[in-house]
Amino acid sequence: MSQPENQPEGARDAAGRREDLVGRPFPSGDWGEPAARLDALYHRAERDALRTVDWYLADRVRKRRAARALRAGTGTAAAAGVLLPLLELAGLGELLGWGYLALLVATLCLGADRLFGLTAGWTRDMATAQAVQRRLEQLRYDWAAESVREATGAADGGPAESAERCLVLLRRFSDDLGDLVRAETTLWMADFHAGGGALLTQTSDRRARPEPPPAPRPRPHIVGRPTMPRQRPPEGPR
Repeated sequence: MSQPENQPEGARDAAGRREDLVGRPFPSGDWGEPAARLDALYHRAERDALRTVDWYLADRVRKRRAARALRAGTGTAAAAGVLLPLLELAGLGELLGWGYLALLVATLCLGADRLFGLTAGWTRDMATAQAVQRRLEQLRYDWAAESVREATGAADGGPAESAERCLVLLRRFSDDLGDLVRAETTLWMADFHAGGGALLTQTSDRRARPEPPPAPRPRPHIVGRPTMPRQRPPEGPR
């Protein structure tokens, strides 16, 4: 259902986000007119795919800008960390401390990019958006081919079988779209656990796991006087 034109843009965006979370209702109608019902279902599937592409492209833009800023900060700070000690060697002042600080900033920028998954995230968003676009293009051609067969009378069976084939196309497209989004979410979760999530998990596990008891210390070996074998006293004369 489209949003009213006089609704503020922020309210429309919030309503769109809620709609993405809870899902949109299945189009209702009378199957006495299967052509109209199938057309409504097709346009619903197409809108869902286009909204998915728009979401990933918008998320890609945000992550790409942040990743480029962090990458630029990493390169600039690393270059300064190498250049400042050389300037100190040239006698231009005490710049070694600033060089260490610049290297620290470069490390923090690189770590932030990896921790938040910005570079990997925007490339993954771009790949997912392209995959959804390709799948949507395939649906459009399959739908057009089915429409041509039905219009020219070359379709096998009657209207019931033709409608069933169209429903199979839409169902397969919906499943493929869900698989693409699910695969991207799985990769995001793997990157999260490989980055900061793994560090937090290891820290919590270390706190929850009891410390093993200390190993017993070996007893010192006391070296005493060597024991000599006892000798039998000599016997007297008989």
